[in-house]
Amino acid sequence: MKIARVAGTVVSTVNSPIFDHRRLLFCDYLTPDGEVTGDYVIAVDGVEAGPGEIVLIMDEGTGARQIVGEAIAPIRAMVVGIIDFIGS
Repeated sequence: MKIARVAGTVVSTVNSPIFDHRRLLFCDYLTPDGEVTGDYVIAVDGVEAGPGEIVLIMDEGTGARQIVGEAIAPIRAMVVGIIDFIGS
């Protein structure tokens, strides 16, 4: 699992049918301190996250495919949670 901030949505008019009726989010990965790492991912939105929100990303294809219920699908990353607070 990785932490990221939603930067925006991705719109694709031609795509695999697995993405029909699913939002794609452009997410910037963060360090545990909240700094942008410079890496990003386009992830399927599983929790209705919005721009600016800090999210938890499952960046592992098998788990993401299990969530959508498809054993064979071109999905690698999925937003699985919205983070309210990171503390010690």
